[in-house]
Amino acid sequence: MSDRRSAIMDVAERLIRAHGYNGFSFREIADEIGIKSASVHYHFPTKADLAAAVAKRYRERFVDALGTAEAQGAGKIEAWRGLFQNALNQDGLMCLCGILAAEGNSLPAEVAKEAHAFLKFGVESLDEAAPGRGLAILSQLEGAMLIARSAADESVFQDATKELSAL
Repeated sequence: MSDRRSAIMDVAERLIRAHGYNGFSFREIADEIGIKSASVHYHFPTKADLAAAVAKRYRERFVDALGTAEAQGAGKIEAWRGLFQNALNQDGLMCLCGILAAEGNSLPAEVAKEAHAFLKFGVESLDEAAPGRGLAILSQLEGAMLIARSAADESVFQDATKELSAL
């Protein structure tokens, strides 16, 4: 991946996690990077192309980070919880696919498909650790992140998810 393409995706990811799909523009990205918006369009012809690529990359990086955490001895549920907690601690922003899912029916199909792929992976992954509980656990993680962000208090996430450590 080119450095410019990667930089575009990095800024888009942060903006989506902060404001959702409808909360950013190609001009904002271009201004932040110091390029013309035509350069953003060169790499990603449409906003949907960009957001879908960002969501796919997000899922792939999450899968890698999850594998690393598990290889270091974390259980699957604790690894998920830790990755969500780390994201919240680092920048106070939402899970990318969680915030995209909240926009649901207003998303272009290709973006919704990528957000759904992350959430489906989450449910399936967490079901491996706690059969039949994957959906509830992922919902708890996403909801706790949302509430902690709205309260501007990272400890809310810890409090809301502490029981997951026992699973």
